[in-house]
Amino acid sequence: MSGILDSVNQRTQLVGQNRLELLLFRLNGRQRFGINVFKVREVLQCPPLTAIPKLNPLVRGVAHIRGQTISVIDLSMATKGRRIEDLSNAFIVIAEYNRSVQGFLVGAVERIINTNWDAIMPPPQGTGRASYLTAVTEVENELIEILDVEKILNEISPLNAEVSAEVAEGLTTEGQENKIIFIADDSSVARNQVRKALTSLGLEIELAKNGLEALNRLKEIAAEYGDVTNRVGVLVSDIEMPEMDGYTLTAEIKNTPELQKLHVVLHTSLSGVFNQAMVQKVGADDFIAKFHPDELATAVQKWLMTECE
Repeated sequence: MSGILDSVNQRTQLVGQNRLELLLFRLNGRQRFGINVFKVREVLQCPPLTAIPKLNPLVRGVAHIRGQTISVIDLSMATKGRRIEDLSNAFIVIAEYNRSVQGFLVGAVERIINTNWDAIMPPPQGTGRASYLTAVTEVENELIEILDVEKILNEISPLNAEVSAEVAEGLTTEGQENKIIFIADDSSVARNQVRKALTSLGLEIELAKNGLEALNRLKEIAAEYGDVTNRVGVLVSDIEMPEMDGYTLTAEIKNTPELQKLHVVLHTSLSGVFNQAMVQKVGADDFIAKFHPDELATAVQKWLMTECE
C-alpha cells in the first residue's frame, strides 16, 4: 500500500471530467465500501492502538504515526455493525476530513478503481446502515457502498454550525435581499450545517442533493429570471456528489451563458495540495475547507456583495 497515492499531476487530470478514484475496502464480511482517494493520505497495517479513558466507544484507541497521534474509529461499529476483532489482519486508512487527520479501522483493503461520478448514485431509501450511506455504485456486478463519513464524524464529535456573535454582527446583505443562497451537498448532515451557518445572512436558502440536481434547478431559475444571478446570489457547492461532482458542476456553470456570472464557492472536506490548481482549472471563485461557520459566512457575504462581471 506504500504506493497507494500517485502524483498531483495525475490526480488533477480528473478535474472537470466528472471522474474519481475510489479505494475499495471491507469492514466485516463480504460487502465492499469505497472512499475517494483524494481524501486518503496512506493505508497501513493496523499498528498497536493505545486505549485512552473516556474516549467515544467507537474510537478504538489512538495510533502514533510519523510523530502524530491519530484517533482510530472502528468504521464497522460506527455504522451499527460488528466490532472489528482481529486487529492483526486489519488496516487503518489515514484520511483528511474537515481540516483534521483521522484514522479509520477497516477489516481489509483491496485496490483503487477509476470510475465516473455519473456512475455514483444516491443510496436507496431504507433503514439501518442505509442511513450512513451517501452514495452507491456498482463494480464487477457488486454494490459498492460509499459511507457518509461527515455524518459518522458528527455523531462522534458534533461540529458547531453557529456563526459567532462577533462575525454575525458584522454581516450585511444590503441591496441583496431579493437573492437566494443555493447549497449543493449530498450529505444531509453537511447541508444542515451549511444552512444553519448561512441563515445568519438572513436570505432565502435553496438546497440540492447533488451537482446534476443543482445544475438543472439553476437552469430553471435562469429560464424564469433571464439570468440566474437575477435571483441567485451565490452557490455553495460540495465537491464529492453523486451523478455530477462539484468541479464538473462549476465547469458547466462557467460554460453556460445564463449561468456563468454566478459566484461559486466550493466547500468541501477534501483538502491538501491539489485544491488550488483544481479550483483555478474549473473557474470557481473561492474554496473553503469544511467546516468553519465564521469563515464560510464571511466568504459568502463577500461574494454576495461583489458585483457580477
